[in-house]
Amino acid sequence: MTEIRSQPVYYVALFTIKANSLEEVWAKVPEAMTTHIKRSNELHKKGKLLMAGAFRSSPEEPVSAMGVFYSREDAEEFVKGDPFVLNGIVSEWHVKEWANILKE
Repeated sequence: MTEIRSQPVYYVALFTIKANSLEEVWAKVPEAMTTHIKRSNELHKKGKLLMAGAFRSSPEEPVSAMGVFYSREDAEEFVKGDPFVLNGIVSEWHVKEWANILKE
């Protein structure tokens, strides 16, 4: 199991996806979705990705998703190699620094 470590700053990769539901994403690009999930799990096992997932949004909004990383480099590498980004399924993305206020 991956060790979860606490640190004062994390890096969040935020994505807006060109779809209004996860079901639509699965229907449009099943291979990209499978690769995205597999890759995310591999990075989690390597200790680079703390957590990831999609926000539960309303049908009027595009799907948004995020990944929380231990370093900016890992977050940016994830974005650059993500199958959604590479296949033009993401309308916008950015990496934000996130301050953790919780202590161990």
